[in-house]
Parts: sequence; C-alpha cells; structure tokens
Amino acid sequence: MAERHFVKYTFLQVDPAWRRLPAAERAEGKREFIAACENFGADHLLQSFSLMGTRGDCDLMLVGEAENLDRIHEFHVVLGQSGLMKWSRIAYSFLGLRKTSEYSDEERQVPRAFRGKYLFVYPFVKTRAWYGLPADERWRIMQEHIRVGREYPTVDNHTTYSFGLDDQEFVVAFDTDDVGAFLDLVQRLRTTEASAFTQRDTPSFTCINTSLERAVNALDGEALTVTLT
Repeated sequence: MAERHFVKYTFLQVDPAWRRLPAAERAEGKREFIAACENFGADHLLQSFSLMGTRGDCDLMLVGEAENLDRIHEFHVVLGQSGLMKWSRIAYSFLGLRKTSEYSDEERQVPRAFRGKYLFVYPFVKTRAWYGLPADERWRIMQEHIRVGREYPTVDNHTTYSFGLDDQEFVVAFDTDDVGAFLDLVQRLRTTEASAFTQRDTPSFTCINTSLERAVNALDGEALTVTLT
C-alpha cells in the first residue's frame, strides 16, 4: 500500500486589536509566522489562502500535508510561538487522510497541490442510512454523482477522509479558476440521488489562492519592509 498522507486545514481569525499594534510589532509577528511556515514547507506541501472579504469569521487558511501526525503537531507548536498567532485564534480546523475512493479509480493517495485561483472547502457527513445500503447499491448511486462531476472538468476534486479522526467524515475541497463552474456543479449535485443521503455539508469556505506573504500582508494591508530570505 502506498504511504498515505494527512491533510490539515487550519483557518485563522486575527483579533482586530492586532491591527492597532505598532507597525514594527505587526511586521515582526508576520515574519515569525512566515518563518514557521517556511520551515515546515521546506520538505512538506504547504499552501496558503486568503479569506479576506469572503468570510466574516476567518481571515487566512493554511493547508499542510505530512506523512504522520507528529509532524503536523510539531508545525502547529512552532506556529503558535509566532507573534501573529498570539493575536489569532483557530476558527476552524479539519483533519483528513488521503485514501483511494471505493467508487472510482481516481488516484487520491499522492500529495497534490491546489492549482486553481480559488479553493472551496467544506466538511461533509453522510446519513447513517447511507451506510446501511448494500455496497453495490451505494456504488450504483455514486456513479451518477461522479458522472456529474466529470461534466465540469475545470473543477478539480481533492476529497480526503476523516472517519474517527475528526468530527466530519470527509473534507471536501474543489479548486478552480472558474467560480461560476463550481457553483453550477454544486447546484447540479443537489439533484442527484446521492444528495438525499447528505447529513451535513457546512460551513463552506471560499478561499483565494495566494502566496504566504500576500496572505499575511492582507491581514493589515501593509507589506513587509524587509525582503524575506
């Protein structure tokens, strides 16, 4: 079996009081935050996203992948020591594991970066009635769901599994350059038979793919004055 990787979604909300701190103190806190991310990102996949203007309860999101939970734990310990994190809270946190789907032959175990301009993320839970169906019946129902998804080739699916690891059963993530295509896809999926077995698929997050420095600078609208190395 190929090694499966853990995927951690961390949504942060910055205390508004942080923006009233002196510019030098804010800049130093941002540098410490970026340094912690760069340390983890040197040998692990780590991506950053801004939610400024798309959510009212979180401002920035990090997605990290690692081969074990210890490395994710270590990263968040170091991240928590940064000046920026001392003024932030984790508004939402989702943990998933890469796993091959039992309903399709799509490869999902290999770490894969999000490439679209936009990322849409939400936790997902199916009803218990779904798991009471015979396996072949679940497979049949999911084929329609998969077929609809493939009608939107500009929207890429990055679902991970959370059974027993977190409150949700799946972390669903779609990346795309076309927001309208994603909206149309979700609306179409509501009409499939599989949708009747959805128990929960909120909250939903609209994230803008950006560099770490841009995502951090968006928090106070000020660029760092010292070039990062």
